[in-house]
Amino acid sequence: MKGIILAGGSGSRLHPLTKVTNKHLLPVYDKPMIYYPIQTLVNAGIREIMIVTGGNNAGDFLRLLGDGRAFGLSHLDYTYQEQAGGIAEALALAENFADQEKIVLMLGDNVIEGNIKDAVHDFEKQKVGAKILLSEVENPKAYGIAEIRDGRIAGIEEKPEHPKSNHAVIGIYMYDERVFDIVKTLIPSGRGELEITDVNNVYIRSEEMTFEILEGWWGDAGESIDYLLKVNNLVAKDGANKMKLSSEGA
Repeated sequence: MKGIILAGGSGSRLHPLTKVTNKHLLPVYDKPMIYYPIQTLVNAGIREIMIVTGGNNAGDFLRLLGDGRAFGLSHLDYTYQEQAGGIAEALALAENFADQEKIVLMLGDNVIEGNIKDAVHDFEKQKVGAKILLSEVENPKAYGIAEIRDGRIAGIEEKPEHPKSNHAVIGIYMYDERVFDIVKTLIPSGRGELEITDVNNVYIRSEEMTFEILEGWWGDAGESIDYLLKVNNLVAKDGANKMKLSSEGA
């Protein structure tokens, strides 16, 4: 399987921090934000990754990450999204890179505590379809929310007024090779973008979507300044706990 990380966007919700840099290059505790999704995929056993970026700072990713060998990658590829057109449009840019293989798509501002290795391995054994990861949230009206019925996902609703659950769809998606054909059938939404929720609902209607609940905390560091601070604090606390455990075991 191959990994795709989306690291474009204007980062307008993080202004003025992003006036001179891409939000995925901002620090989260002691590392650039983009390090975290890369490490998540590497920890899951993925060794070929493509970064999809855009804007005026695309070259900074190459200077920072190089060829990916520091992460133990076989390949770190890059592609450029000329303008914001939605997650699904950005995904489409990686079709040649995917080369008919299953993929794991991750948003570059998502930071998680746990590991997705088991979920990725389960999806490798899944014959067809897609898999998404969910996380329980306190404010479901602010997210894409999955309706779960009889152990299956019945649908996904974006920022629902009356949420059918508190299980938010986080920015980690797994797709078979047909996803690129599905993207080509999409019609832009009211905000002029190709929506990843529309992709997911195609798989749901075909009863080919599975899911897992993410263990540990999850943070969208690109949501706002407050969320960026929250994720920094979570990572710092997690790092301090690991250092404490290490010293106790010494």
